[in-house]
Amino acid sequence: MSDAKAPLPGRKVRGSSHGRPIMAALDLLGRRWALRILWELRHQPLGFRALQGACDDMSSSVLRDRLGELAEARIVDRDRDTYALSSLGVELVNALAPLSEWSTRWADAIR
Repeated sequence: MSDAKAPLPGRKVRGSSHGRPIMAALDLLGRRWALRILWELRHQPLGFRALQGACDDMSSSVLRDRLGELAEARIVDRDRDTYALSSLGVELVNALAPLSEWSTRWADAIR
């Protein structure tokens, strides 16, 4: 996994020199491919190659970096060669559900 530090509460992150929890979460989720990884893991654990394929064959280095950050943030768990949402990850996906529903209404409204 990557040795890059994940945005976490209490660490300096984009938008907050003190690492406010909401700013750390937004920084983490705003990273390229982070939300897509969560989306693909929402129903079932996946191995690295299966997850890479589900994410439109993103580069293995980017996937490895994002998985490392999400694991450090305790959003994703790794069990051998399989990745799954942690209990915090499941809570996060559930918290994002209203935003997903809103985005559908928004897309309909601007068509």
